[in-house]
Amino acid sequence: MPQPNKIAILGRKKDTGNYERFLRENAFWPVTTLNPGEVSHCRGLLLPGGGDITPAFFGELNKGSRTVDTELDILQFQALELCIRHRLPVLGICKGMQLINIAFGGTIVQDMPEADLHLTSGRDLYHPTLIEPGSLLCFLYGRTAQVNSAHHQCLNKIGSGLHVIQHCPIDHCPEAIAHESLPILGVQWHPERLDAGQTTLSGVPLLSFFLGGACSSPAEPPSLTADQAPPSCAPLPDQTMPLQSPEVP
Repeated sequence: MPQPNKIAILGRKKDTGNYERFLRENAFWPVTTLNPGEVSHCRGLLLPGGGDITPAFFGELNKGSRTVDTELDILQFQALELCIRHRLPVLGICKGMQLINIAFGGTIVQDMPEADLHLTSGRDLYHPTLIEPGSLLCFLYGRTAQVNSAHHQCLNKIGSGLHVIQHCPIDHCPEAIAHESLPILGVQWHPERLDAGQTTLSGVPLLSFFLGGACSSPAEPPSLTADQAPPSCAPLPDQTMPLQSPEVP
């Protein structure tokens, strides 16, 4: 039986300290593991950031991918498959979001032309985003959010059943995805290490996803109270274009 507050992190212990701290500080018990089967004893799965995905998994040669870890990729895909089978909530962060996209048949831009907006050495960059009306993220944060960024890759073709629910208006880089029927959510930014000096955004409300398991429903997640509701989710003026990333050759 899944344990109420246990969240599996499928990753290498040396790389997951920030994610473990983030969960512990918010009343969850992180279980960092390389055994996909352990996920079945947890409430949900967190797929962490770190490195790039082996390009062969989305049918390409290496065209700029860095620090790949094929063994870890395989284990993470297996854990995600288990969650899909048992309808367990999955939250993917950075690489984790990209892995979700690939698992559903999507592809990755291996070295995005606009990488300078999203990646620099030694610190996160911050930039604005727009959030899709009616999505869980809109309920949690409203229509706009200043997020942190540390990636040189982005989603290209969007996987089957997935929808982009947040994007950067400067270059239209997808910043969050959700599955249309499964409790699967991915964010390109890092909720586990937001800097209060750079943004008013908090990663804490995002963890309500593990309690509710909702993807696109605007219904209030169980962990939120009425006085925590964000600004209106109505469309912003002149921002009604579909949130879809154009494919990059």
